[in-house]
Amino acid sequence: MTTTAAAPAVTTSAQEPPAPARGSARRRRRGLAPGKRLPASRLVGPTLVAVLWALASAAGQLDPGAIPAPWTVVATAGRLWGDGTLATDVLTSLERAGYGFTIGLTAGVVLALAAGLSRVGEALIDGTVQLNRAIPTLGLIPLFILWLGIGETFKIAIIAIVVYIPIYLNLHAALSGIDHRFVELAEVQGLSRVAFIRSIVIPGALPGFFVGLRLGVTGSWLSLVVLEQINATSGLGYMMFQAQNYGQTDVILVGLLIYGIFGLASDTAVRLVERRVLSWRRTLSS
Repeated sequence: MTTTAAAPAVTTSAQEPPAPARGSARRRRRGLAPGKRLPASRLVGPTLVAVLWALASAAGQLDPGAIPAPWTVVATAGRLWGDGTLATDVLTSLERAGYGFTIGLTAGVVLALAAGLSRVGEALIDGTVQLNRAIPTLGLIPLFILWLGIGETFKIAIIAIVVYIPIYLNLHAALSGIDHRFVELAEVQGLSRVAFIRSIVIPGALPGFFVGLRLGVTGSWLSLVVLEQINATSGLGYMMFQAQNYGQTDVILVGLLIYGIFGLASDTAVRLVERRVLSWRRTLSS
């Protein structure tokens, strides 16, 4: 009887997978993820570029007339800020970018909602926006100058167009990509139009909206540097254009660095808001 009872116990233990095998498989699965987020990871690349730039300048590998040393650029920025010219130019550029971005953001969201939630709206809006996207926006500058004059209005209008296109495209694509089973579920539950938009449409479209928002923020700065060189009396682009006439490379680099800092800071702000709003998602970046 003792032998008969012991046999099934041995057989059962032999059928169980060894614990170390499960542990090693779990470790291998965990290794597929990118890992923990590094603190201030997006500053590593720019910091490395600045260090290499400083080392090359100190070693005499860069022509100071073409690429001044970082400390020269910083000293020039301090001098311009002390004179009050840099502060005025920065505030003017921020104002232009802010107005254009606000108008473009509003237009992109409204048009995307109208085209994404209605077949009639899509027929009226989407083709026009796609045509506008195919036309180089900066190529519209001569026409807008004739329509709106050569003052501030046409600059803000061009920035708004540059901003609204990526916001519209990404938000409209996100709305079109919502699974139709959610629509059927909302109909079965008897949700109203407002409740359907609030509970299903907005959460489903937010990821695409934030992608378009990041592209729109970057586009506002890219277009600003060109527009501020056209009949402007202030702004970072105007400052860089004047520096080009006098061969002041350090001033040009000051303007470029400020544009880069503004672009990185605004993109980081959007990503922080996105991470908080979409904290319910489980993605590789989170």
